[in-house]
Amino acid sequence: MRKKSHTTISIPLQPKKMESSGEMVAFPLLITPIENNYRACTIPYRFPSDNPNKPTPIELSWINLFANSIPSFKKRAESDDTVTDAPAKAEKFAQRYAEILEDFKKDPEGHGGPPDCILLCRIRELILREVGFRDIFKKVKDEENAKAISLFKEVVNLNDAIEEEPKRVENLVRGIFAGNIFDLGSATLAELFSKDGISFLASCQNIVPRPWVIDDLDAFISKWGKKPWKKAVIFVDNSGADIILGILPFARELRRCGTKVVLAANDLPSINDVTYHELLEIISKLMDENGQLMGVDTQNLLIANSGNDLPVIDLSSVAQELAYLASDADLVVLEGMGRGIETNLYAQFRCDSLKIGMVKHPEVAQFLGGRLYDCVFKFNEVSSG
Repeated sequence: MRKKSHTTISIPLQPKKMESSGEMVAFPLLITPIENNYRACTIPYRFPSDNPNKPTPIELSWINLFANSIPSFKKRAESDDTVTDAPAKAEKFAQRYAEILEDFKKDPEGHGGPPDCILLCRIRELILREVGFRDIFKKVKDEENAKAISLFKEVVNLNDAIEEEPKRVENLVRGIFAGNIFDLGSATLAELFSKDGISFLASCQNIVPRPWVIDDLDAFISKWGKKPWKKAVIFVDNSGADIILGILPFARELRRCGTKVVLAANDLPSINDVTYHELLEIISKLMDENGQLMGVDTQNLLIANSGNDLPVIDLSSVAQELAYLASDADLVVLEGMGRGIETNLYAQFRCDSLKIGMVKHPEVAQFLGGRLYDCVFKFNEVSSG
């Protein structure tokens, strides 16, 4: 069990164990030995030659990125009517998190540092929970899920009407990018969303033109045409359009091709990411009385609890139940900027893998040499020789 944390955070917290009694284990499809082959965070904030007592320029830019997100998190927390004295607690969160971020600028090794994107996310979540918040994005998630559920049929029918399979798969991929825009962890998008909302179908039309910053779509479509995958594990990202209009039509198409699909969702709430329990509820609302998703059987569409409680993921520690379900998969999909770009972009697997997400932070665009709102579609094929 994790020790109860104190006000000062001196060690990095381990991911919370599942609310069921599951243990946390390494994701079984990572290339082993994991300690030599796997590093969760994509962007190195520092190198061994850097002064341990002084923040690097990259650390500073990421600390500032997290600091700039504090006002939007504070605003969500203030309006959480499930929490008593929410405004006072939101202020406490904002002050405490800002103080810790400032501490990192003075001493990168404090608070369990040096910081990386996992630690900075973990500390933010920990402070929110410590001051009394559990799910500050719940209201907006519920609203966006309801909107997306009402559009699901239309989006699926538009996809099904595309007769040529390569074009249909490309359209499904564009739907994932369009859905992935609904990310309230990005300060810019959170502001845009609060002003205008974001239209899914308009977003589909406005995806940056190919070639994307990483663009393996043609190789993926070519492999798809051979119907090669028996089982796919998809690590999902945001609520709303992302999961319902992006991932679920894609998962449904895989099911149509005979692929078993495991959707892995967070154990606990984090930003506007969909949780395991929310995803079960969404699927039950979308299924018809025969247990089908728009005519496609869901018997081999499984929902798994990843054991994760962050918007990023360290695959060296996932729920045992997920590890069991994933052990015989031959395709791993990591969707979203947090799980597929900021972490795990270079993760190597013993099977085919796909990292897919939209670039929503300037710092990530700069690292990749791409544009803001560019798309990453990284497909790695493992030869079966």
